[in-house]
Amino acid sequence: MQFLDDSLLPENQQPLVIQVAPYGPEFLPGDSDDIPVTIAEQVQKAVDCWNAGATVLHVHVREADGKGSKRLSMFNEMLARLREAVPQMLLQVGGSISFAPEGEGAEAKWLNDDTRHMLAELDPKPDQVTLAINTNQMNICELMSADDVAGTSLAQPAYQQAYREMTIPSGPAFVAEHLKRLQATGIQPHFMLGDVGQLETVERLIRRGAYTGPLVLNWVAIGGGSDGPNPRNMMEFINRCPENAVLSIEGLMRNVLPLNTMAIAMGLHVRVGIEDNLWGRKGQRITSAQQIEQMVRISRELHRDVATGEQARKIYRIGEHYRSADETLAKLGYAPNRQSIERGATLRHVA
Repeated sequence: MQFLDDSLLPENQQPLVIQVAPYGPEFLPGDSDDIPVTIAEQVQKAVDCWNAGATVLHVHVREADGKGSKRLSMFNEMLARLREAVPQMLLQVGGSISFAPEGEGAEAKWLNDDTRHMLAELDPKPDQVTLAINTNQMNICELMSADDVAGTSLAQPAYQQAYREMTIPSGPAFVAEHLKRLQATGIQPHFMLGDVGQLETVERLIRRGAYTGPLVLNWVAIGGGSDGPNPRNMMEFINRCPENAVLSIEGLMRNVLPLNTMAIAMGLHVRVGIEDNLWGRKGQRITSAQQIEQMVRISRELHRDVATGEQARKIYRIGEHYRSADETLAKLGYAPNRQSIERGATLRHVA
């Protein structure tokens, strides 16, 4: 991504897309007053987030006992209810399918490849499914302090150990097949990337024709296998993104606010919600809707518009698909693939 002399002026920036993750599958009921349990409560939470200004909803589902659901039938029911309650909101299903430890001290696990592939068969289909790239550590506890987890289940040693040992199973065979299935059903993958190496893998997938669509992604700065919340890390990731990528910034706990404030100023997009952060000021809880309202206030102070649902859909390019690797590279602003006779920098030829 490049910044021209006028790129920081709000009239030249896209309206801000606010992505919200209000379901917090790593937490248990009682960890926060903001955790919805019944389907009706979960749908109402989506309505509250839409009314606060969010246009993209990161969807997980809970069973009646409050535990994260792994049943696709529950996701189908939730999606159908959400389509009625928030019809203009983009629905983004979390590709981990509510990872959770099965018992006290058990490792927190994502479901197997075959089950995750079935996300392409959800009915009604979501606008997006999130996709991690490259099997990697996902120690969500590495950056968390005792203050961050105070009063939650993650303060319990056995429960925290379960999440400390979690890994992301996302090898080459799974990714290739998952992209094939999502694209065949018209569901856009939303890439969740923790560092430049993962972005490079996505670029190679594009260059080889395995993915031929818009590049919509989060930089996931949560440490423990991903970048930490260092602005130098963020700027390097931004520098390596192609011109027409749609980039949202995702942080952890009280790092969410400063990272997202920088993102708003630079014309990028943001993610908030209790899945990422429980805190406003140190020691003061904040709800998902309050986090959205905070982003709206900051954006307005910077004179940047907040996206409507229709604008968010256009910015994310929902429904777009390209015919070839060459067309995808051109649409995204990547340099073209090298031709056999080319030496040096590859050049895009203009007719």
